[in-house]
Amino acid sequence: MEILHVENYTEKRFQTAIALGNFDGVHIGHQRLIKKMVDIANDRGLNSSVLLFENHTKSLIEGAGPLLISSTEQKNGLIKSLGVETIYTIKFDEKLMKLTPEEFIDEILVKRLNVKAIVVGYDYRFGYKASGNSDLLRELGRKYNIQVEILPPVLINEMVVSSTRIRDLIKDGNLEDAKILLNRNFSIQGKVVSGKNIGKKLGFPTANIEPIANYIMPRIGVYSTETIVDGNKYLSATSIGYNPTFGDGSIKIESHIIDFNEEIYNKKIELIFIEFIRDEIKFDSVDSLIEQIKKDVSYVKTKRQNCLQM
Repeated sequence: MEILHVENYTEKRFQTAIALGNFDGVHIGHQRLIKKMVDIANDRGLNSSVLLFENHTKSLIEGAGPLLISSTEQKNGLIKSLGVETIYTIKFDEKLMKLTPEEFIDEILVKRLNVKAIVVGYDYRFGYKASGNSDLLRELGRKYNIQVEILPPVLINEMVVSSTRIRDLIKDGNLEDAKILLNRNFSIQGKVVSGKNIGKKLGFPTANIEPIANYIMPRIGVYSTETIVDGNKYLSATSIGYNPTFGDGSIKIESHIIDFNEEIYNKKIELIFIEFIRDEIKFDSVDSLIEQIKKDVSYVKTKRQNCLQM
């Protein structure tokens, strides 16, 4: 898969089918939409592609975009796994924002990207002040001889699958339901940074993780997780919180990687959230904290063993 910036590029090599949307998280609704676009591309001999804004539309309109489910790297990898051949990226700036719906179709999709088929979701909006809707897109498709496919919402438990809903589930620590909507476990990527070595002194060294993107974070507490280091996956127990026992006022993400003792400072790792275990607790003594950590680690190991035996 190739990634091309649209600003100074015109696609002259082939005609394209394109999926449009923000695709944060690339959840099961996004997956269905992108797979539909790939099927159309294959049937018609078009190049399968996705157009992504390099910054969220709300970052310009409202001053800040939503907290993210996936980093750019994660999003690109997920899109690639669905069979997409090209990701086109474009900065959402004031000039682009002020294009009318027809100008967006004509100047960006037709003249720049040589689009012959478009696939979007039922709620897709485009053009200045989001004035373009599915009806207008169909009308413009007929005018420019572009096949337009508008997919209905994907429902789980009679509720529409959306990035907003998934963010709420993650924020609440409901990782099991988030996994269903994402079709995978929620994960974050981050750099291992130095900490106060409190975990090491307690006998449970932790990797202190600095996220590489402005992720939505699960609720404060302790989680059963998996940590990917150099392509290898390890069981881990992870705390998101303030270390109240030691009076630390800043929020931290600390992962104790079980049966692992390598030096990984400054490495980029991925933390996969499996299950919420418990709330953060302020312990009366260090010994009480150590006993609870032992229980947390034992729980993670036992749960994994039970899963392997199923």
